[in-house]
Amino acid sequence: MARPFQRSSYYNEDNRTGLSLLRARRPFLVKNAITGLSLFGMCVGIYAWTIHAIAQDDFEDVPIPDPPKTAQLLEAKKKE
Repeated sequence: MARPFQRSSYYNEDNRTGLSLLRARRPFLVKNAITGLSLFGMCVGIYAWTIHAIAQDDFEDVPIPDPPKTAQLLEAKKKE
């Protein structure tokens, strides 16, 4: 049974990449690879810089709050 409408597509009947799609993408392959590697490198650099910057902080300037009163009451009851 034939299809009523022939659709133009860059994909074959089994949804694999056709030769026309490969030819259409060929001029952009190097540019896209360079752009992707640049973005990936920038993301890795930002992540590494962030981890490095946080590792240097010792958090001495952050005040530690007192434990909640209920915990102190429970500890006092356990001692009795």
